[in-house]
Amino acid sequence: MADILVIDDDPDIRDLLFDALSGAGHAVRLAHDGHTGLEAAAGLPPDLVVLDWMLPEHSGLEICRAMRADRALSSVRVLMLSARGTESDIEFGQQAGADGYIVKPFSPRALVWRVESMLAQEHQVIDATPDE
Repeated sequence: MADILVIDDDPDIRDLLFDALSGAGHAVRLAHDGHTGLEAAAGLPPDLVVLDWMLPEHSGLEICRAMRADRALSSVRVLMLSARGTESDIEFGQQAGADGYIVKPFSPRALVWRVESMLAQEHQVIDATPDE
């Protein structure tokens, strides 16, 4: 079970993500804006953040950059969620530090699969032992 922080200003999307991710066995915390989300992450760093790009006051890109600049949050996985889906939008998300990107509308099942995949990558152990 992972601790996942969802930062999205749309209550319907937050509810959908809560249901999908908690249904997959994860502990899910919710934040309705970037400032609140960043405070929640700083208080107890999650394993992964699902972050909406278009938030009031501070965009998801700004929040992602702030997380990457914060030593305690720099290694937290970020999955950007946005209605903006052009190649350049996805590139902007990656440049801000997002580890993954999903375009709205999305399948809750596909999002859970992507989250699981990102969490598995985080916990992979690489055997660097040279062959004898």
